Parts: sequence; C-alpha cells; structure tokens
Amino acid sequence: MGKVALVGKITHVPSMYLSELDGPRKGTRQDAIDGHKEIARRCKELGVDTIVVFDTHWLVNATYHLNCAEHWQGTYTSNELPHFISNMGYAIPGNPELGQLLAKVASEHGVETLAHHATTLQPEYGTLVPMRYMNADQHFKAVSVSVLCTSHYLNDSARLGWAMRKAVEDHYDGTVAFLASGSLSHRFAQNGLAPEFAFKVWSPFLQHLDDEVVRMWQAGAWKDFCEMLPEYAAKGHGEGFMHDTAMMLGVLGWSEYTGQAEIVTPYFGASGTGQINALFPVLPVSGSAIPQPVASRADGFSTIATRL
Repeated sequence: MGKVALVGKITHVPSMYLSELDGPRKGTRQDAIDGHKEIARRCKELGVDTIVVFDTHWLVNATYHLNCAEHWQGTYTSNELPHFISNMGYAIPGNPELGQLLAKVASEHGVETLAHHATTLQPEYGTLVPMRYMNADQHFKAVSVSVLCTSHYLNDSARLGWAMRKAVEDHYDGTVAFLASGSLSHRFAQNGLAPEFAFKVWSPFLQHLDDEVVRMWQAGAWKDFCEMLPEYAAKGHGEGFMHDTAMMLGVLGWSEYTGQAEIVTPYFGASGTGQINALFPVLPVSGSAIPQPVASRADGFSTIATRL
C-alpha cells in the first residue's frame, strides 16, 4: 500500500543553529544546512508526506517509544548546550495515525513499542534541528522515535526498523522517509578544548575509523558493517549507542542490503565528533537477514556486550 521513498543518516549538530546567528560562527555550518535542504527537496520530489526521525537525543530506559502527537510547537533551549541552542522556536505537524501503526506492527514483530499521541511530550533536538531546515514550511508531518536506548539490543533496533518498513508498505496509505539522526564517532572534545576542536574529530583513530565506515557504505559492504556495528558503537563512542544506525539498516534490510551511499554533505568534524549527511537507495529485500527479537526472549542477566 504505502512506500518508503527515502532513507538517510543525518547530522543534527547544534552548531547548525549557531551558524544562523551573528557572531564568529555565523555561516560555518552552511554546508550541513544545505544538505538538509537538499534532502527536503528530494522528499518533496518523491511525494513524502511524513518524515520519521530516529532521534539519538531522546533517552529512554525501557521499551521503544514514538512521539506522534498531533502537533508540536514551542521554544526550545538545549539542556546540554544552552550556549548553542537557546530560545529556538519550532512548529511541526505530527502524524498520530502513522505513529500508532508503526508501534502496533513493531510490537507484533516482537519488539515492544509504545506510541504517544495524546501527550505533552515535546521532541528533542535530534528531531528539532533537522525539522528546522527540512520543514520550515511545515510541508511534512513528523514522527519522532526514541533512540538513546540505555538498556536495549542493537538487534531489536534493527528489527524495529524492518517492522516500521513493513508497517508502511503493508498498511499505510502514503509515502514515508526514515532519517537516522545521529553522528558517526561521537567522542566530544574534552572540557576546555571545545573551541580547538570545533571543526575537528577527537583523535586520528576515530577519524580513520569513520573514514573506513564511509568507504564501506559507499562500497555497499553491508554484511561486514553489520557484523562490526556493535564494536564500532562501543569503540567509536556511538551516539545513542548507534541504535539509530541499526534502525536505519533494519529499514533497508540489514546485511541483505546491497545499495551504496550517496554523500550529500561530506564527512566533517564538530566538537570532536564525526558528522555526515548521506542517503541510501531503498531497494527490494526479502527481510531474511533481519535479526530475531532478543528482549522479548530475555530470561535473566546478560552482559553489556550482549546488549550491544
């Protein structure tokens, strides 16, 4: 019935907002902003009605959650970086129907997921920053998904992404884009060194690690990447433990996927972290490589390595 038209991995660095303001950082993230605007242009061209954002700034400790309120509006200041994002206004239409459908089908796939449509819960900046540049005209509806998952399994996140694709394709009358909003390596500069690392990655190791990952994405080496994702998430200080990336790959088909990344905004450093805007063609897949559910079968203690 429905269609998944676009899938991407995107940056949401708060310096994008700072880049709008008069001062020494004005204009310095225009390339990232332009990348978001290009993704929005593609979405419009493809007839997308709703953007689902996998938000690595929405922390949850149990279950997966979707914020699918009818509408969000307010003024946002980041609790993490209030000197970067302060008093930023936002207004975004939601999609309660789609959000509830995504949660229902994900739960049916063995991944417990709750949709919150009658809620005062507001989005975090992993959703707000992309929507600022992709959806200033409120053309798209949006659904935000919790991705800073403190006690979840990457395999379950991959399965969640696949379930969401099936929900759209089998049950939704519309066209959807899925965006993984999070970094590559995510080691912030040590306190006191932030200005020095404003446009750099924290270490040569992390720079080389990210460079190799981007090369793998462009080469379509997805089987190898899926196998290394847990260790990459750990050793690369993955934002949200890289559950956004696992969900994105679940949408694409996990290790069965054969597409190659298109780089919209080339890799760049920001406050020590590695960032990119990249798109991935949506290809037909069987879903045969999607991991089986883990949490719904859990029966006791497991090590953190198992959870990742």
